[in-house]
Amino acid sequence: MTTNMTCGQAAIALLEQYGVDTVFGIPGVHTLDFYRGLADSSIRHVGVRHEQGAGFMADGYARASGRPGVCCVITGPGVTNAATPIGQAFSDSVPVLMLSSVNGRDDLGRGRGRLHEITDQQATIAPLVSASHSLRAASELPLAMADAFDRFASQRPRPVHIEVPLDLLAAPAVRIETPGPARAKPAPSPDAVRAAAKLLREAKRPVMLVGGGTVDCAASVRRLAELTRSAVIVTVAAKGVLPDDHPLCVGATLLTDGTQALLASADVVLAVGTELAETDSWVDRLEIKGKLIRIDIDARTMARDYPAAVPILADAGPSLDAIAAELGGKGSAGHVPAEELARLRKENHAGLGKLQLKHGKVLDAIRAVLPEDGMIASDMTQIAYTANHYFPMTQPRCWFHPVGFGTLGYALPAAIGAKLARPESACVAMAGDAGFLFTVQELATAVELKLPIAILLWNNDALGQIAGDMVHRGIPEIAVKPRNPDFQMLGKAFGAHVAKPGSAAQLKKALTDAFAADGPTLIEVHQSSSWLD
Repeated sequence: MTTNMTCGQAAIALLEQYGVDTVFGIPGVHTLDFYRGLADSSIRHVGVRHEQGAGFMADGYARASGRPGVCCVITGPGVTNAATPIGQAFSDSVPVLMLSSVNGRDDLGRGRGRLHEITDQQATIAPLVSASHSLRAASELPLAMADAFDRFASQRPRPVHIEVPLDLLAAPAVRIETPGPARAKPAPSPDAVRAAAKLLREAKRPVMLVGGGTVDCAASVRRLAELTRSAVIVTVAAKGVLPDDHPLCVGATLLTDGTQALLASADVVLAVGTELAETDSWVDRLEIKGKLIRIDIDARTMARDYPAAVPILADAGPSLDAIAAELGGKGSAGHVPAEELARLRKENHAGLGKLQLKHGKVLDAIRAVLPEDGMIASDMTQIAYTANHYFPMTQPRCWFHPVGFGTLGYALPAAIGAKLARPESACVAMAGDAGFLFTVQELATAVELKLPIAILLWNNDALGQIAGDMVHRGIPEIAVKPRNPDFQMLGKAFGAHVAKPGSAAQLKKALTDAFAADGPTLIEVHQSSSWLD
């Protein structure tokens, strides 16, 4: 289409053409022409209180919807403030587009003391994105945008950054072409499919290890698992891909000795859409004795750490379907006995410590009232660490945890993004007292938007995990028991509903009420509460 737009306006018009309906950000003196475009568009802009909130909201939106999340930030501090959530999205393979300004083309790299200046902003963000485009001409804008959405559609979905120099932002745009179709994801090699099917056909103890790359092909995972009667271990990013109550599923329990022993006992392991990362097992290296089939879209992941007997560099769903078709209805030679899997599930749940049992009472109450399609965005907090393996899920794209990068402050803004993406689904933000304070300002955003989010605040008046680690290692407890505010008064000050339940029944009611409220509800549960003993 022809245009009388500035480049800033054209960037927003292109987002519309790519189907973007929501942008998270804060207007600033260096993003005014982006906002000129937003004012003329059908895109909903969500004004946040901190750029870190914008990045986490875009992440939560993407995880809940399966579509790219978009944040718009200013040069310099806007980019660096958003760098933490962009790093989280990179680590967890979440498609987020960060659109930013940058100093004028004549100033780049010169260190002239310009407002918000970073001498090389692109280099600052480059390790946290799959690509960073710094435009040098108006004609490069459509190409950069096309590259971003092509990456989201055809590669491992990681963040992309596009920066537009200030002098170009307000300059006339060039003709904007209608976006063409993105490349397809790679298809599996027929030879590799045949080799994988042969191993699975001959397997006597097949195990599938299913990662976040399978969240959009749950039916394919289930079909192949049931055909081969494989035991299935899911990673935290894949919770719900195979329901936790499925007889073949042992859940996201890879951190337990029993599940690691199950993996080690397999004669064939099919790992699909997973890095086999430390943060899923908390061991330096998993023991995999059987022949390994790896399905992954990322060549670097495929070549790293765990060499595969059969590597399949391709999209997860079509690869699983092709293997199932090659098997032709014939399953594996043997399987892990059902009673062994049932015993393992029971042992994994029975191995909870005193603190985890307290967590369990809260988590059981949440599970009792949360609908099956309900979403939980959790923070880096002890109750979430328990929930990662304890809390049962039956659907994918419902459990969002900052697994790899491990950022504090994720839960609340990610829940806001998720709720905006799927307003019909109930939503819980699960945070500890310390992590909640990292992004507490976004409570104002949730109140302003009247979002019925239940914020489950687990309060132990400490950085509990770190305090415990210090004690365990004989280190004095330094800076791990900071003074907390009165969270009930804090919630009221923001205009949120508040609750402090004194029993499991009261917690269930508070959650149920929160799901139907006219805004967020801060539900505080203190670790010392007598009803948890």
